[in-house]
Amino acid sequence: MTAENRVALVTGAARGIGQVIAITLARPGLTVYINDVAHWDGAAQTKKGVEDQGGTAHILEFDVTDAAAVEQAVDRIVKESGRLDILVNNAGITRDNLIARLKEEDWDLVLAVNLKGAYNCIRAATRAMLKQRYGRIINISSVVGFMGNPGQANYAASKAGLIGLTKSVARELASRHITVNAVAPGFITTEMTEALPEKTKELMLAQIPLNRFGTPEEVAHAVAFLASEQAAYITGQVIHVNGGMLMA
Repeated sequence: MTAENRVALVTGAARGIGQVIAITLARPGLTVYINDVAHWDGAAQTKKGVEDQGGTAHILEFDVTDAAAVEQAVDRIVKESGRLDILVNNAGITRDNLIARLKEEDWDLVLAVNLKGAYNCIRAATRAMLKQRYGRIINISSVVGFMGNPGQANYAASKAGLIGLTKSVARELASRHITVNAVAPGFITTEMTEALPEKTKELMLAQIPLNRFGTPEEVAHAVAFLASEQAAYITGQVIHVNGGMLMA
């Protein structure tokens, strides 16, 4: 198995950061499985982007909160491609509100997608990776998992939880040459940030020493590095992509 002939699964890859990650990973010989539960036009665009870079792409519809569906999807990947080398846990949602108004169902849903979803995917993927004695797992956390953010107690808790998950699993899997790391984006230019009021954007920018929002490509390049052979001696770490907003 050469470094080029790898198989990757990227969750939540039909739009935004996940879409750019899938396309950035793409290269000749690499197969990318694109996961999402909606946004089918976006998934098709991701597929085309991967193929334009010389990679092979497949779209997989499954809900990361459904453990059985995740296991079936990973079984399909291994049956079709023979292996699974790279897992990027990018799927995530927000349901923002101040804690006094935060509904229990919104707390549960955000934790289910953002944190339990990553657990489901890691548990399923590691079965193949352990047999291969090789793997790269990258979890997409967030700067708010380290700093907190008003109105995002559920989201911040889920993203902070990913860091503990990353470090624990990294220790468990290191002896089998499986690395587990996280990337923690700051404020990134996406559909969500573009829709924010200008005053809110100004307040955000005031917290960023580089005085600009990041791009999905800048996050994706950090992920691609951690997925590469050059990152073989890096595990249990967090790469912060936030323009200096948090200097840990």
